[in-house]
Amino acid sequence: MTSTAHTQVVQKQFGEQASAYLSSAVHAQGSEFALLQAELAGQGAARLLDLGCGAGHVSFHVAALVKEVVAYDLSQQMLDVVAGAAVERGLDNIRTVHGAAERLPFADGEFDFVFSRYSAHHWSDLGLALREVRRVLKPGGVAAFVDVLSPGSPLLDTYLQTVEVLRDTSHVRDYSAAEWMQQLSESGLHVRSSLRQRLRLEYTSWVERMRTPEVLRAAVLALQKAMGQEVRDYYDIQADGTFSADVLVVFAER
Repeated sequence: MTSTAHTQVVQKQFGEQASAYLSSAVHAQGSEFALLQAELAGQGAARLLDLGCGAGHVSFHVAALVKEVVAYDLSQQMLDVVAGAAVERGLDNIRTVHGAAERLPFADGEFDFVFSRYSAHHWSDLGLALREVRRVLKPGGVAAFVDVLSPGSPLLDTYLQTVEVLRDTSHVRDYSAAEWMQQLSESGLHVRSSLRQRLRLEYTSWVERMRTPEVLRAAVLALQKAMGQEVRDYYDIQADGTFSADVLVVFAER
């Protein structure tokens, strides 16, 4: 799939349900928000890029701690949701910019921080996007990434990528910790810390949020039932399709 074609898939997938992501508990809640906020202590003059902002949850959590937040996303409908919610919440230091992660329309060294949460698995070229992150960061600037993590095991990885793309055709890849570390290193970003979390994905809201077609919902459930016990145990797959996945939180510096 060409980059342009993938861009169209992403815009269609997320544009049609932008408002659902604003109210999504999975996206609105998470212990990683406290980690991101802690990173910004005493940084009231900073400029921050919320890369792949989705419905703007990172932007909303950090806006009061910095001078300016740029909420950036490939979906204009998502950005419209962010802009509207920012006004409702009285957050006048959030502005929205439209574009792709691989082509950031910003100057070199423009930001003190780049935060990205649950977006990287949609990027068509992770390495290129990370090099762009490094470019727009000031020397000594900090990038933080939060995303679903592949366990690395071929069997467990194959299952995860399959259910992800059945549920959401804009999915590219959930990367392993080793893949993340390699890509960050090759981009010129230096990993400072990383940790793993566990994310519970309630099946019904997970597929309804993406408006997954019924035939693909059935395929996810059929695949879950057909998998061996090793996969079912690792992901804690329940009878209703609910399961758990790993999440990586990584901080890196330019």
